[in-house]
Amino acid sequence: MDRLNKLFYARDASIVANKLLGKILIRKIGHTIISGKIVETEAYYGSQDPASRAYKGYNNFAKLMWDKPGKIFIYMVHANWLFNIITGDLGTPSAVLIRALEPISGINKMLINRKMPLKQLTNGPGKLTQALNITKKFNDTDITNVNNKISIIENQEVIKIVSSNRIGVSKDLERKLRFYVYANSFVSKK
Repeated sequence: MDRLNKLFYARDASIVANKLLGKILIRKIGHTIISGKIVETEAYYGSQDPASRAYKGYNNFAKLMWDKPGKIFIYMVHANWLFNIITGDLGTPSAVLIRALEPISGINKMLINRKMPLKQLTNGPGKLTQALNITKKFNDTDITNVNNKISIIENQEVIKIVSSNRIGVSKDLERKLRFYVYANSFVSKK
C-alpha cells in the first residue's frame, strides 16, 4: 500500500482536493478493514474564505488549520463529525473536507454503523464518518503516520472530475472549490 505522504498534502487545498479523488480511504477497526474510494471533496482556506473555519482568524477551535500538512481536523456540524485534512504550508490555513466515498470493503460493518441502505452509507461528510466510525479521537493526528488507524492510499484509476460551488455554505468564494467524480452514484449532490 502506498500511503500518501506529507508532500502530497503540502500543496494548495484545491489541488489536493482534486488529486484526492479516486484515492482509497482506509479505516482499521481491530482486525476489520473498512475502505472506500474518495468521490467528493471540498477545499477551504483562511481569513479570505467566508465558508472556512479559519475565516475569523486564529482561534482555539480552528488552530489546526494552521498546522502541518497531513494533520487530521475533525469538528462537529449538525451532530455529525466532519473529516478534514490540513494542506499547504505550516502557518497558512487550508484544508480539504472529504465529502463522500464509494464503499469498497467492510460494507457489512458500515451497514451496522449507519443502519441505512448501501447508496446512503457514505454519500455525505457526516454519513461517511458514521459509516467508518471516524470520531473526534482522530483530531490532531497525522494521517501520514503509519500507526494511524486512518490512511489514504494511491489508486491509479482514471476518473473524470467535475467542479462546482461548495455545498451548504451561506457565503462562498467565486472559485469552484467542490470536486467530485462524474456520474458516481455516491456523490452527495450532483
